[in-house]
Amino acid sequence: MRLGIVVQRYGVEITGGAEAHARLIAEHLAPRHSVTVLTTCARDYVSWRNDYRPGVHAVNGIPVYRFPVRRPRDPERFGRLQERVFHRQHTAREAQAWMEAQGPYAPRMLRWIRAYRRQFDYLICFSYRYWTTFHAMREVQGQGILVPTAEPDPAIEMPLFRSMFHDARAIMYNSPEEREMILEHAGSDQVPGVVVGVGIIEPPAPDAQRFRHQRGIDGPFLLYIGRIDANKGCAQLFDYYTRTHARLTAAGHKPPRLVLGGSAILEIPDHPDIVYLGRVSEQEKCDALAAATALVMPSFYESLSMVLLEAWALSRPVLANAHCAVLQGQVARSNGGLYYHNLGEFAESVRLLGEDERLGARLGANGASYYAHNYTWPVIEGKYEAMLEQLGAENGR
Repeated sequence: MRLGIVVQRYGVEITGGAEAHARLIAEHLAPRHSVTVLTTCARDYVSWRNDYRPGVHAVNGIPVYRFPVRRPRDPERFGRLQERVFHRQHTAREAQAWMEAQGPYAPRMLRWIRAYRRQFDYLICFSYRYWTTFHAMREVQGQGILVPTAEPDPAIEMPLFRSMFHDARAIMYNSPEEREMILEHAGSDQVPGVVVGVGIIEPPAPDAQRFRHQRGIDGPFLLYIGRIDANKGCAQLFDYYTRTHARLTAAGHKPPRLVLGGSAILEIPDHPDIVYLGRVSEQEKCDALAAATALVMPSFYESLSMVLLEAWALSRPVLANAHCAVLQGQVARSNGGLYYHNLGEFAESVRLLGEDERLGARLGANGASYYAHNYTWPVIEGKYEAMLEQLGAENGR
């Protein structure tokens, strides 16, 4: 089939989130289909500044059409509009103004899709809330397959989006929790859909001792990998960890360290057992995961955590924030870790994981089995192929 992938940013430099999800899906569909990516010239998701050159470029052998963002995001205007549409009654015009202010506003992309949509059998559009997907899905009704990557924030409740879910040709969900949330708010039960998720980049061979030697880290440690940001739950993580450290130390226990890898937007506490690595390569990430006592995932909002899957692929247990329904569901279904609702549960989980190696090994093995049965690439590709085959049969292709 001829497939278009629509996503707000695209590139091998963009290593997380829906953009990495879109790239992995594109690359795994390309051996069996004609795949073209439609995206913007933006690399930074905050400003939408045009960092890439417009035009057609190949990324890992896939043609990528890049369209310029007409204007960068105005944070103050966007913030005012978001406060209005998220927390007050608002008009359809105000919702449309918020969508345009959120961006990335790339009208040339929309005009191109309007002119050339018939070159594709289906357009697979990632991240429901962005301008690119919102308008692409409206333009290609009957051809648009939506990968929502939806989180339980106020955007999902906006009337603006209901028609998008109803008009989708199919919906590829990241988790059962995401599917339930979308159906509750949009009532789009009649649209074909399947829980798919995404696989991970094939990890390089990990070496736990290399990581420990290079970074001078011995003993148990919790590992956080990702953007160090209050929006990712890191402020609560720092609060819970420092209070847990004091509590366990006072009780005569030796707490595990907290090791952080990723770009830091939030100030990191000055604490003797908090170690900041900075941004890490894929190799060092795998080495760190292999060495870690457990991966900690403090986010309140996720549609699917790829780093959780990376930890389970290496048989490492996880400790997740139970206030994120997706994370709690993943951990409960897999029995691949522990989850916490409050400081007391966090502290006890940290103590157990730090002191009971056999518990961590059992949980990690459970996670590895769950990953193998649900998130390896043959499983993911099979679900996409089955949906494309179903849609093709319905359309007489």
